[in-house]
Amino acid sequence: MSSKQSGFTLLELMTAFSIAAFLLATSLPAVTKMYDSMKYRGAVKDFISAVAATRYAAISQGEAVDLVMTPAENIFQVGDGEIHQLPDSISFSVKAAREVSHGKGTGVIRYYPDGRSTGGSIMISHKSGKGVILRVDWLLGRLTQEPYAPS
Repeated sequence: MSSKQSGFTLLELMTAFSIAAFLLATSLPAVTKMYDSMKYRGAVKDFISAVAATRYAAISQGEAVDLVMTPAENIFQVGDGEIHQLPDSISFSVKAAREVSHGKGTGVIRYYPDGRSTGGSIMISHKSGKGVILRVDWLLGRLTQEPYAPS
């Protein structure tokens, strides 16, 4: 009786591990790019939600509510609520009415109880340079979004 053992040879194991290492090495840049893209899309969604929350708070509370943004610190805040910090790979700039801004380097879009706003625009950009511009209409307080690409 011969006893034959089953298993893998060292050569077969090394080949399998080499293939796995190659697949991992080639997919890692794509995973990193996807993660950065997810952070960017999340930041855009956070701003869209913040604008909507500011408008809703002003209408429901019956008083003016501010969306306060500080681009130098990469933060924004709805009224007296929680301060939101954006990832370092995301940057933004604000064009807003000077009359309601809280100081130099801070942009404010104010919503009023009837849904109007002071208007303004927020340009959000990814480290790749591409981005989006969110525009807040002063008359109706509506938000529109358009792509931005540096020229």
